[in-house]
Amino acid sequence: MENMSGKDLRIVFMGTPDFAVASLKALVENNYQVVGVITAPDKPAGRGRKIHESAVKKYAQEQRLTILQPEKLKNPDFIKELEALNADLQIIVAFRMLPEVVWRMPRLGTFNLHGSLLPQYRGAAPLNWAIINGDKETGVTTFLLSHEIDTGAILFRETTPINDNDTVGDVHDRLMEIGAKLVLKTTDAIGDGTYTAIEQDSISAKELRPAPKIFKEDCRIDWSKPSVQIRNLIRGLSPYPAAWTELLTQDGESLPTKIYFADIEPASKLQPGTVESDGKSYLKIAAADGWLRITDLQLSGKKRMHIADLLRGFHQTEGLQAK
Repeated sequence: MENMSGKDLRIVFMGTPDFAVASLKALVENNYQVVGVITAPDKPAGRGRKIHESAVKKYAQEQRLTILQPEKLKNPDFIKELEALNADLQIIVAFRMLPEVVWRMPRLGTFNLHGSLLPQYRGAAPLNWAIINGDKETGVTTFLLSHEIDTGAILFRETTPINDNDTVGDVHDRLMEIGAKLVLKTTDAIGDGTYTAIEQDSISAKELRPAPKIFKEDCRIDWSKPSVQIRNLIRGLSPYPAAWTELLTQDGESLPTKIYFADIEPASKLQPGTVESDGKSYLKIAAADGWLRITDLQLSGKKRMHIADLLRGFHQTEGLQAK
């Protein structure tokens, strides 16, 4: 079959969160033929259990795109609806694992945008783990789907530095835009056949680091660790899901606390978890080899605050300990 422009292709887009919206928006605003959007089913969320629609669905509705929200991707009715869209290409950005019957369906296959420089950080939380591990660079990769998750042949990659003060929120927003451009580049290359797929096994890597899903206990700060390691954990989880600790008052009250940002002050011979504060402008917690000077935090049941704003109404700093 002769090559086509990327804009001639019938495209089905699959994605759910904000990260995916930028790529879908880039396709729509640049006049690519998005014939269908697949996203997560609506679900109740929040205190009032109101029905929550995905960010991708909200955007797709605004653009009056065809939307499918299957509970199960192997459902025969969904498969029929997907086949009826007659896609040349499927594009996946932050969706879920696809069965082979779905990813093999289009004649040009299915590609995924992944938030790491594959083969590093295969898994659910690549952006978080790159920062938690102290990496100085990350990026996005487009690759063709195959049987094993995140292992398909690489099409293109783009890099971005991880700066010392970057949080995962900063890197997420940057890669969202870089990724959207890479989706267009990849779509065009697939349309006109100007790409070379590189098998991931052919890329040398001393050690492959995984990016598993992050659970609440992964976010708990261990104050006996080195200060740089703790700060990387805080940055790699900020603003979501956020690193946390328990602050114990003199009265024995436990205050679960999320920490969003901290700076390091070198020090020696500290007892990890010791809290020091002037009660007005600063609060710092001892790690194994220095202080973490907390700048943004959130006490349970309260909103996120800058430390000076919190201390104006918080008068339990004397004898405070972090656990």
